[in-house]
Amino acid sequence: MDQSADVIAAAIKGSLKIIEQDREKEIVSRRFGLKGSKETLEQIGDMLSITRERVRQLEKAILIRLRVCSEEGEIPELAAAEKIIIRNLTEMGRVARVDALADKIYGRKTTASERAGLSFLGNISASLAVVDENDNYFSAIGIAEYGSADKIKKSTDEIVSIIKSAKKPMSLDELDNSLNYEHPSHIEAIASISKQLASLGGLWGLAKWPTVNPKNIRDKIFVVLESKKEPMHFADIAEAIAESDFKRKNVTIQAIHNELIKDSRFVLIGRGIYALDSWGYKKGTVSDIITQILKEAGKPLTRVEIVKQVLRSRKVKETTILLNLQNKKLFKKVDKNSYTVADQEA
Repeated sequence: MDQSADVIAAAIKGSLKIIEQDREKEIVSRRFGLKGSKETLEQIGDMLSITRERVRQLEKAILIRLRVCSEEGEIPELAAAEKIIIRNLTEMGRVARVDALADKIYGRKTTASERAGLSFLGNISASLAVVDENDNYFSAIGIAEYGSADKIKKSTDEIVSIIKSAKKPMSLDELDNSLNYEHPSHIEAIASISKQLASLGGLWGLAKWPTVNPKNIRDKIFVVLESKKEPMHFADIAEAIAESDFKRKNVTIQAIHNELIKDSRFVLIGRGIYALDSWGYKKGTVSDIITQILKEAGKPLTRVEIVKQVLRSRKVKETTILLNLQNKKLFKKVDKNSYTVADQEA
């Protein structure tokens, strides 16, 4: 263990020493998961042969006692741990998810029991504010000087509300213009606590939005194309996904190609190159595109005009377009250089 880890461990051990009864120590250890998985009130009650309500009462009393002891300086080891936690929180924006904070303090991916230890210290320290995990928030710790748990949650909800009103992902600078914080990093720290939000490429949005939280291959393809803002070959899309910040980004080129074919948002515009339909591209063969162009024109067009318009929506060779024009079932040559649809009079 490094020095920070030793200090944290000593603070946990020193805090537990304050608890005289073994049963009470067992309750705290099991409720926080200090030695393994967290246990419910029912599980602990069954083990100790007491009701879940009695377990809850004992837990609350123990934590109050420990908090009083910490405020009165009766847990000397805790003060050193608080300094380490607060120093790291200051660097992270004054509040952070417990898992991110623990990983930063320990300098590696931490275990569940190590993260539980930080939560335990946060709950008994008057210098720290703890946000308990539920359907809306991740477990988090903040510096109490800058706000209670309720204030942290309220601030998180405010960011969610602003993004919902915008109806689109927002950058930290955009959020900063709508909020009153000393630095955008504070906004990022608070936003990271919400289970309703997700971020990608510097943008924050609702977790249900694929643009910031792509959950499948098709969503990831869409994000790549939307970010690139121009057509891409399916192999280049696969490479972009592999180099991205996406979770589970190890996908095959074949899997990418298969999803491109299935999803109507993606339009093949020639030689393995795909674009988004929202850019104005339409599905169809080169002949379909020529037919559409001629019908929209309502008059014969020259070969040059047809080629020029087709190339706006398809990445194909000019000879391919000219070969398609030779299909007499579809196109009628009006004069030396002009064509119309076969069932359309000149």
